[in-house]
Amino acid sequence: MLDPKYIRENAEEVKANCRNRNAKVDVDGWLKLDAKRLDLLQASEKLRSQRNAVAEKMKSASAEERPALIESGKQLKDLLAVADSTLEQIEVEWKNQLMSFPNKTHPDAPIGKDDSENVEIRRVGEIKKLSNPLDHVQLAEKHDLIDFVRGAKVAGTKFYFLKGKGALLEQALVKFALDYLVGEGFTPMSTPDLAKDEILLGTGYNPRGPETQIYSIENTDLSLIGTAEITIGGYHKDEILSAAELPLKYAGVSHCYRTEAGAYGKESYGLYRVHQFTKVEQFVFCAPEQSEAMLMEIQRNSENIFKMLEIPFRVIEICTGDFGNPHYRKYDIEAWMWGRGEGKGDWGEVTSASNCTDYQARRLNIRLKTETGENVYAHTLNNTALAISRALIALLENHQQEDGSIKIPPALVPYCGFDRIG
Repeated sequence: MLDPKYIRENAEEVKANCRNRNAKVDVDGWLKLDAKRLDLLQASEKLRSQRNAVAEKMKSASAEERPALIESGKQLKDLLAVADSTLEQIEVEWKNQLMSFPNKTHPDAPIGKDDSENVEIRRVGEIKKLSNPLDHVQLAEKHDLIDFVRGAKVAGTKFYFLKGKGALLEQALVKFALDYLVGEGFTPMSTPDLAKDEILLGTGYNPRGPETQIYSIENTDLSLIGTAEITIGGYHKDEILSAAELPLKYAGVSHCYRTEAGAYGKESYGLYRVHQFTKVEQFVFCAPEQSEAMLMEIQRNSENIFKMLEIPFRVIEICTGDFGNPHYRKYDIEAWMWGRGEGKGDWGEVTSASNCTDYQARRLNIRLKTETGENVYAHTLNNTALAISRALIALLENHQQEDGSIKIPPALVPYCGFDRIG
């Protein structure tokens, strides 16, 4: 969340930022609530000070003075109870509204209304010419790699079984990504598949309500995670980190669960939008002055992984209208997929790199002690290394051969033990 002091002192700037990000936030309404809250805080402190003064006088009061002091103390206690109760109610609404403010925006981020105004930065790799390219659903059926029919029979639409070499490719991709990131100084982690709702809220995900993409566990405060960003983001909740140990770089492996509500169009074919998949996630805790460089590093890692897998891709800088609340600056990688664009081929998102500055850390109370002894909020960043479901789409479709076989890129062969399917 934003620093309340920043909102008070930069109201017009905050309003402009909300407009650029299509965030429907009542800034003036919050400011009025904030002023009321501050008045109540001062009133409570004044009453508390008066009550303490009465208690102090009681220590040396004479018998004649004590009844009046006792009565005064009772009145102050009752007044303070009312004031604190009113303040508590105001605090809840004040914080709920504060949580809805989006993060600040990097000055170089493109301003746009929606994803149509995202900006392509570069393309990497050559799209192989094929006379009759198959999509990954057709390839998987041809080589018995994925079973969507029985996945739906067992768990419902958008669930699936990976089979044979398809299952081996999943494990190979996870280990390949982990080995690369460990070589870049990341600590590998297997995370829980569940997190408390307070952790989801802290990382900027709202687990309840009709618009949610999160599966909530009934009668509990737990939800299935949609990304390891949630669990690793909460890993250092309520901690003070040492500046000397930063940046802390984690590579988290988790299952990811998403409702994908309303996502059943033509471009949601096969594995592109599913309810469960495995993902390797990069997550970084760092000092404020490190976060710009760390965004470039985690973006470079993802690009290198797709280069090694010999998958053509393009890099997109995300515009303000396509940001989520936590994002300060964001890049996507979109890989070429033959099954998109109604079978003619098109780009599909495979990774998202985000600098969230102190937005998540402030909500999760994750601070760092600087060399001068000052406590400041840490910065957090996240980026997909490999979302296995979409990586499999790009891998199968881009490495298919004219005869329908699939050639495995050399970098992956040591991890799966075969160099071709079919």
